[in-house]
Amino acid sequence: MKLVRARIQNFRNIEDSGEFSLDEHITCLVGKNESGKTTLLTALYRLNPIFRDAGFQWQIDYPRRHLSDYEERHDGKDADVITTWWTIEPAEKQAIANAFGAGALQSDEVVVKKDYGNVIRWTIRFDEAAIVQHLIDTSSLHDEKAHIGSVQTMAELKAKTESLHESSPGRWQCIQKIDLDFPEASVSQAIVKLLDLPEFMLFSQYQRMQGQVSLEQIQQRESSNTLEAADQVFIALCKMAGTTIAQVASIQDFESMVSRFESASNKISAEMFRYWSQNKFLKVIFRLDHALPGDPPPFNSGRIFRTRILNELHDVTVPFDDRSTGFVWFFSFLVLFSQMKKQHQKRMVLLLDEPGLSLHGKAQADLLRYFRERLAPDHQVIYTTHSPFMVPSDNLLSVRTVEDMVVYLENGEPEVKGTKVGSEVLSTDPDTLFPLQSALGYEMTQSLFVGEHTLLVTRPSDLLFLRAMSEVLRSHKRIPLDPRWTICPAGGIEKVSAFMSFFGGNRLHVAVLTDFASDHERVENLRRWNTLRDTHIFSMGATTGQQEADVEDMLGAGLYVEIVNACYGLKGRQALPVPSAGAGARIVVYVEEHFRTQQDVVPGVNPKFDRYAPAVYFTEHQSEIIKKLFGADLKATLTRFEKLFTELNALLPE
Repeated sequence: MKLVRARIQNFRNIEDSGEFSLDEHITCLVGKNESGKTTLLTALYRLNPIFRDAGFQWQIDYPRRHLSDYEERHDGKDADVITTWWTIEPAEKQAIANAFGAGALQSDEVVVKKDYGNVIRWTIRFDEAAIVQHLIDTSSLHDEKAHIGSVQTMAELKAKTESLHESSPGRWQCIQKIDLDFPEASVSQAIVKLLDLPEFMLFSQYQRMQGQVSLEQIQQRESSNTLEAADQVFIALCKMAGTTIAQVASIQDFESMVSRFESASNKISAEMFRYWSQNKFLKVIFRLDHALPGDPPPFNSGRIFRTRILNELHDVTVPFDDRSTGFVWFFSFLVLFSQMKKQHQKRMVLLLDEPGLSLHGKAQADLLRYFRERLAPDHQVIYTTHSPFMVPSDNLLSVRTVEDMVVYLENGEPEVKGTKVGSEVLSTDPDTLFPLQSALGYEMTQSLFVGEHTLLVTRPSDLLFLRAMSEVLRSHKRIPLDPRWTICPAGGIEKVSAFMSFFGGNRLHVAVLTDFASDHERVENLRRWNTLRDTHIFSMGATTGQQEADVEDMLGAGLYVEIVNACYGLKGRQALPVPSAGAGARIVVYVEEHFRTQQDVVPGVNPKFDRYAPAVYFTEHQSEIIKKLFGADLKATLTRFEKLFTELNALLPE
């Protein structure tokens, strides 16, 4: 069966979570601290726990503010805690059809509930009359069918069959089949026997394997049934090594023990380092020592099993507990999960509480990849997080928000609603939405403006003019900018290094088009830091032959003045004149000065010049503006841009 929906009630801070859907592969529960995420996982785990170590206790788990009214609120009955909805999978449907007939099931959906009595109750929609008829048709009953007549329930069939004469040949076989396949004449129980309710495995930070284990202490906890969460991981490691705690404690041949544990470690390490990108030069080493009196208790007596990590780069070992908590978490989870998978050999629902909490952002991405590639194909995964890097930005439909809701009434009094789960990525709480917003922001910056071949420019107006002039060249049958270039405004050459560091993981091919030919020091820094190759740094000044130049200077003074006048509707006395030849200043500086000194340039409008506005205007009216530019001026403009585009295009692979 596959879990499709759930609802938690009457459990700790959850009065009623509401019914929420779950992804068939991976579901991400996002919420801030203390929102109830761990409580949700705990309730789900107790439906069918893999360790059989947890049940619901109303004296402890029922919402405290209503605890004294428990019996009154539920009429002396056990309150429901968890309701789950499952779909029956094809193999199970076929098994039911083979056993009870093709028309046995009326629905593929099954409801499984558990209450504070820790009783699991199933709701299955089936056609009992069709199942009864199938049993009659496939039994050895012949002439007896007339005596049995038309029956609708299994209980009726059993009663009619038992009333047959004892010499009836089909009587005993039919009764035996009913008793065997339908306990208490219950069709529901018979179908349940053919359904596979997955077990739930909950893994949290508390289940990390310990670097030192006192074998005497863990044996005592095992015998008294007081094992701790971390003990389960060590027991799983022992089972992977083909041994037990008692055998390890009494072992006399150290080498045989080491070989077994190293074999288990190698298996886990091979799996782990497929997804652990932070440091691949680590190796797990096991030691079995006699305790030393000077060690802290309980490690000062008996035999101590120690796990250490060898860093092969530095040729030094450190205690397992001293490694990064992220590494310890990942290793511990793989040990426990691998053994549970081997031991139970069935599908599990994996509940992971804040996985990757201590991992670097890049390592969290590796962990998500591990979930998708190694867990999701065979097991459903439900995990909680408040980290942006653990939010699957490529599959936001699998994200559910978790909030501890408080509604304020008209008189200002708070009304506590408890933890609620949003089945869609919707919330009004900014703290809840923060990981989602951060994940989306990071994803957008990684993909929205950058491409495999990125041309960095200073400002958005550069992007617009370059794209527009590329189209002008194309319309004149000349060489445009290759469309493989993605133009990205970076904010200036001083920000190129930061850009390259931020997007370096994408292995981008980058060229830079700078504003000023005189910006020598910053260009030299790029070369000195090996951020870019010399052939990938271009300046507008070199293209125009000026010491300082912007993309507007590449257009030429005549064309740019025409664009500004048209953009602002400047005519007659208000029109901006073309500067005299050899004026030397950048054309943008000339225009800005004109707007600043001529207060009536644009009557009723703030005279501050906005260089982005002419760029937008040109992209929308480039054809009609270019038509007004003839002769040498147009030829020079086209030649400048064509020369630049040709050099840029030459950097691209064939």
